[in-house]
Amino acid sequence: MNSYQKKNIIYSVVLLLAVGGVWLYRNAQDNANHDELPLVSFRGQTMGTVYSIKYLDANQRELKSNVDSLLEVFNASLNHYLPNSEISRFNREDTFYFKLPYFYPVLEKSREVYEKTDGAFDPTVAPLVNAWGFGPDTTQLPSKAKVDSLLRYVGFDKIVFTQASVTKTAPGVSLNFSAIAKGYGVDVVADYLQQQGINNMMVEIGGEVVAHGTNEQGNVWRIGINNPEQPGELTSAISLDNQAIATSGDYLNYYEKDGKRYAHTLNPATGYPVDHTLLSASVIAKDCMTADAYATAFMVMGLEKTKQVLQQNPSLDVYLIYDDNGKDKTYMTDNLRKKVLDI
Repeated sequence: MNSYQKKNIIYSVVLLLAVGGVWLYRNAQDNANHDELPLVSFRGQTMGTVYSIKYLDANQRELKSNVDSLLEVFNASLNHYLPNSEISRFNREDTFYFKLPYFYPVLEKSREVYEKTDGAFDPTVAPLVNAWGFGPDTTQLPSKAKVDSLLRYVGFDKIVFTQASVTKTAPGVSLNFSAIAKGYGVDVVADYLQQQGINNMMVEIGGEVVAHGTNEQGNVWRIGINNPEQPGELTSAISLDNQAIATSGDYLNYYEKDGKRYAHTLNPATGYPVDHTLLSASVIAKDCMTADAYATAFMVMGLEKTKQVLQQNPSLDVYLIYDDNGKDKTYMTDNLRKKVLDI
């Protein structure tokens, strides 16, 4: 396990504690006058991070081995750390024909968000992610010449795909789905649980969450929002009613060189880490793949451009934390205000 994967696990543990802390806090406040179904819960590791699953099941089925098997197949498609995964094979080849069902849907969603955010979300940023030391290559601080040379490989229009295959239009183009795969994995697991007749659940992978139905107290699930300045502490919590939430932020995954801070969110247009006032972006959507992709895009775009995109996409809700002259402030969409809870 390399240092980047270790950072992901630490980051995910902090988010997992936040999610679990709010769930326990709110349940302690609620009345128990509810016909309770047995709660099943378990944790595990996947995609270089950790997951947590809770669901209500009258039969108290333990489905961890099934979920682990499902995620193993999912990783065999989209995990770029695995040398023989489908995405790794595509990155080495000009054309790849899909064998598993996961590659095409994530390409479709990537294209959708790429177009709606004017390229702020772009999985072809992979060569730059590696060059800055946030991927398998731990080298840091590439030269301007190196960044400029890699920019010619960046742009989602440099790949073409169908339901059967994906092709790069120029050698050197590669993909990295780390900004969308965890969210998609959450959806895949949630869909599997629903196929098993489970309708009340909370599925979390690396801080990305889907919540359906209610918890064991009969209330909708509540998910915590992390404090960027004090990781592990919560600023507030949001109730999710058959929705998903994903958070992107630069407060844990970064490094410092010569007194300057370099965050893992890269601007595909410039090739450099973003440098603006937005500290974290939490996006609420109907599915977690969508929420995950937009959370990354908004961290690239910053506060004002994010507001512009939201005007064109009213189905999205956001909870943004930004710096205003040294003070943390929040911005949220109107639809979300009634779902934000004090903690």
